[in-house]
Amino acid sequence: MRRIPRAIQLIVARYLRRLLRHRLDAHQLQAAIESALATLPIQEKLLVREGALRSGSLNRQLAWAMAFVAGAVNAGGFLAVGHYTSHMTGVVSSMADVLAEGDLTTALAALAMMLSFLGGAFVCTTLISYGQRHRLRSRYALTLTLEAGLMLVFGFMGNRLQQEMQFTLPLTVMLLCFIMGLHNAVTSIISGAAVRTTHLTGTITDIGIELSRLSYVNVHNRRGRERVVANRQKLTLLLLLLVSFLGGGIAGALGFKHFGFKVTVPLAAFLCFLAARPLLLELRLLLHRLRRQWAPEDQGSRADPGSVRPRPVPAPAPPPRSSGSGRRPGPRGRGGTQGEDAPGDP
Repeated sequence: MRRIPRAIQLIVARYLRRLLRHRLDAHQLQAAIESALATLPIQEKLLVREGALRSGSLNRQLAWAMAFVAGAVNAGGFLAVGHYTSHMTGVVSSMADVLAEGDLTTALAALAMMLSFLGGAFVCTTLISYGQRHRLRSRYALTLTLEAGLMLVFGFMGNRLQQEMQFTLPLTVMLLCFIMGLHNAVTSIISGAAVRTTHLTGTITDIGIELSRLSYVNVHNRRGRERVVANRQKLTLLLLLLVSFLGGGIAGALGFKHFGFKVTVPLAAFLCFLAARPLLLELRLLLHRLRRQWAPEDQGSRADPGSVRPRPVPAPAPPPRSSGSGRRPGPRGRGGTQGEDAPGDP
């Protein structure tokens, strides 16, 4: 608490006292959620729309944010644990090399890294599939929240996990591989494989393809032949991925160099910031659903039973007259039936 400025402590304490004194009802809580959503500088559909329904601006915002985090964790993690945790091509190649040399222990370490990355993608897809089946709008945000939690575990327990060895491999390396698999699977699924943030081999290849098409000169405009045209929107997205990954790598390397494992704490906070809007939207929908369910019960419990007027009982309908020989229906008495002649009638 001494590291926190005194002014921030006073503001937080005052807000908590005010919140405890005045309890928020459902309407006030929903209004607070809507005001928080209005102040967030994040597009509403960033982590909601997926595949072909996403626009170019959504993919660009997702690309720079997720590529920055991936570059910071990958480059900074190399300084912390001595391994590139998202470079599965190099991991599989090194596993083949050590297997050829007969080093089984190092091959098992490379296999553990690959399986950790695969496990992250598997868990991510399982969570998203569960959310899709249960119609959760925040399924991608929940996966990012899980990734942020694992980053906090790495940040606060990295020194302890670094001493735990499995196949001559620290548990921190396996944890980072799992996080990178989780991270790459989120962006791949939500963007329809248009955005991949943890590796740049395919990205740089596509940049070369689009630059070649952009610089090609269509001299002969013959009929029936298509012009060679570059996809400028795709090229912008790819360059944004490259620059964001590079910037995140520089920031992560400097952070791990000066602050160690705890540099993942602001990265986890940034992921929570990205996931905040879908989570708040999900909470608002939940409150709206609960209010609709509880509204009839609340109205029934608040109503005063003495003030409710009893409904009037409708009067019985008169018996129908017979259209026969002029007989009138007799009274329903002892020994008499309706429709018989009354005593004394001719």
